[in-house]
Amino acid sequence: MAAMRERLGEYLDYLRSVRGVSGRTLTAYGKDLDHYASYCRNLGVSPDSAKAREVRAFIADLTREGAAAVSVNRALSSVRGFYRWLTRFGLREDDPSSSIRNIKTPKTLPAFLWEGEMARFSGLPDTAGILWPLRDKALILAMYSAGLRISELASLTLESLLPDLSGGRVTGKGGKERYVFFSDEGREALAAYLPAREAGIKAEKPTDVLFINRKGGSLSIPGIRWIIRSYAERSGLDKNVHPHALRHSFATHLVNSGCDVRVVQELLGHASLSTTQRYTHVNMEHLRGVYASAHPHGGRPSQAASRTGADNEK
Repeated sequence: MAAMRERLGEYLDYLRSVRGVSGRTLTAYGKDLDHYASYCRNLGVSPDSAKAREVRAFIADLTREGAAAVSVNRALSSVRGFYRWLTRFGLREDDPSSSIRNIKTPKTLPAFLWEGEMARFSGLPDTAGILWPLRDKALILAMYSAGLRISELASLTLESLLPDLSGGRVTGKGGKERYVFFSDEGREALAAYLPAREAGIKAEKPTDVLFINRKGGSLSIPGIRWIIRSYAERSGLDKNVHPHALRHSFATHLVNSGCDVRVVQELLGHASLSTTQRYTHVNMEHLRGVYASAHPHGGRPSQAASRTGADNEK
């Protein structure tokens, strides 16, 4: 068992140092692989010598325990990655997970805000009178207008910004760098925030991080979530507004405006086009809703049809 823990540790070190996997993802992979190793031990086998039947049994057991489909598929992905690493470096000849497919997951559209809702949400810091309005408005508009992940927003530095605040350089998943752009409203909000940020920096603990907390230190990812949640609670929007919903809103608005999905893919930093294409589904749902409300045979009576019916009754 000690040897197995060492082998798993080597794999996670590889993911961190060579593949550039984030700490959060490494933690998730580590938990999945620890669970798989324990499962194999209970069956009397070692993971590095397990067969496809053990992998299938592990996945089936997770499903019977009521694990969500997304969690089961993530566990399978963790196991697949481990076996690929073993075979790549000659530590095993075959991959017992190669023939095992993901289980089906329900297709859900990402949470997002329509343009008017987003404008209303981004204006909340000006009126809510909570937290730090200058910082919070710049934070919301930077995340939305550039389509940033929360980790990318938290790691933004002054050095990474263009001099005119029209955009900047971010490091996304897998350590991949890309340039992002801020809207005019986002640039104005950043320009208004920077002097207040400078005044809030502690001389004894200077930091180059763009968004800081009230104590002058770097604003953490949990801190960003708390800020978004605080405004969401005051928004009056009957939606689940969270940091990633702002990124989803960015992508949805671009696709709805006719932006090529491959351009959206580049702006989001998606490795796969299929990940970006779900926003075309959001657009189709919107078009279907417009059709249903406007066409006389769309499923809802139009105003014209209602008037005709009323006239016929007279």
